[in-house]
Amino acid sequence: MAEQTRAVVSGVWLANAIRKNLVGPRLRVLDASWYLPKTKRDPKAEFAQKHIPGSVFFDIDACSDQNSAFDHMLPTSGHFSRHVGALGIGHDTHVVVYDASDVGSYSAPRVWWMFRVFGHRLVSVLDGGLKNWLVDGHPVTSEYDEPTRSEFVARLDQSCVKGFEDVSENIRTKRVQTVDTRSAGRFRGTEPEPRDDTLPGHYPNAINMPFTSFLDASGKELGTEGLSKLFREAGVDLDKPLWASCGSGVTACHAALAAHLLGHPGVCVYDGSWSEWFKRASPDLIISEGEGKKP
Repeated sequence: MAEQTRAVVSGVWLANAIRKNLVGPRLRVLDASWYLPKTKRDPKAEFAQKHIPGSVFFDIDACSDQNSAFDHMLPTSGHFSRHVGALGIGHDTHVVVYDASDVGSYSAPRVWWMFRVFGHRLVSVLDGGLKNWLVDGHPVTSEYDEPTRSEFVARLDQSCVKGFEDVSENIRTKRVQTVDTRSAGRFRGTEPEPRDDTLPGHYPNAINMPFTSFLDASGKELGTEGLSKLFREAGVDLDKPLWASCGSGVTACHAALAAHLLGHPGVCVYDGSWSEWFKRASPDLIISEGEGKKP
């Protein structure tokens, strides 16, 4: 099982593991599908209808800071421990995460990053997600077995998580490179944000690397050559510190995953991302080519 500790595992590898009845306390498969409300998709209902055999649903919104004004901010270590333990995940469990998005991989890297930031390194993303799992003819089911609770103790590495003050300070000092993984239109301010209370744009010095650019046409992760070229052409030096942001901290984790695949595991994520920045920053720190400016 050489692929076990890789950050990305193939559908063939997972299908073989399922066929060998390896799913259980040592291997858990998580459907971490999450969508913006405007898509009108219900990931829990979709999971009940169709999922990878043996998988359990990871609820990004439930496993988050319920007291935050912003969407799905990281929970406390205790909250994460309880949530993950209830899914039958222990410290020696290899976790494989996927989602059912139309692009192949959307929210799964967020959960991959969450496990890592809470101290669990045995975690992988299923390459190409449910979309490619189905294209490749692998089985799905509506059957579900509740996992037996495991003991899991999370320890948050706070240094990997950045906040509004960190980004504000970095805009002044320019010490750290920052990438924004939203679409080019949202970044530039020419396409609307999916949240009605937020206008598009970006903060100073951010570099736009849309999360879809890390994927090939089928929705699978680019190879190392393709990923290296992306960062190079964006002007990002992976030997130097890098922070990532997006709309609300989900697709930013694609940049963290891509850098990890290139041997640079230390990318930090601005958890509040643009949805927080737009609400808290002064107008001069919001750059937009669009007509809508912050009052």
